[in-house]
Amino acid sequence: MSGGLFITLEGGDGVGKSTQAAHLEEWLTARGRTVLRTREPGGTDAGVEIREIVLHHRGDIAPRAEALLYAADRAHHIATVVRPALARGEVVVQDRYIDSSVAYQGAGRVLDAQQIRDLSLWAAEGLLPDLTILLDLDEDAARARLDTSRTRYDRLEAERSDFHARVRAAYLELAAGEPERFLVVDAARSVEEIAAEIRDRLAARV
Repeated sequence: MSGGLFITLEGGDGVGKSTQAAHLEEWLTARGRTVLRTREPGGTDAGVEIREIVLHHRGDIAPRAEALLYAADRAHHIATVVRPALARGEVVVQDRYIDSSVAYQGAGRVLDAQQIRDLSLWAAEGLLPDLTILLDLDEDAARARLDTSRTRYDRLEAERSDFHARVRAAYLELAAGEPERFLVVDAARSVEEIAAEIRDRLAARV
């Protein structure tokens, strides 16, 4: 049995993470791998409740409280879902992880990025992905892709353009600092072109 593999997808809202996660799951399954597709926040029953608070609560949440809520979701999710799947030799394809907290709560909320990273690593007991796929796109172009017909309020999507610009800059800085872990993909290209680049990077590992 092949060993477990932990793959995360990162990027701003509207870059196409869910679409690429679905393509990746289909490709991996066709290659005979068992895939667990999950997300943060909301990858567990408890996480669904935390997701409702951090994304859909109308009203202020103090930035440090928000960071702690994400960390609580992460601690439970990694311990009860991700680590068991990796131990079974599965491929975990996850929408958002530690880098999201560093980008959104660190840069976006202007908190100390290193403290946010340390908190997340503590919550996850040090687990880092084998590969992080960063779908990079100009923040205004990404937000223009969002489904405007949705009626649910999203606290992060509602933030101003300068917030999302800080998030994107933070992601690119993270990728530059860990080039062996990150695959930075131009998300302005077609869905199939992006999927093909991801498959090429992973082909030798799965």
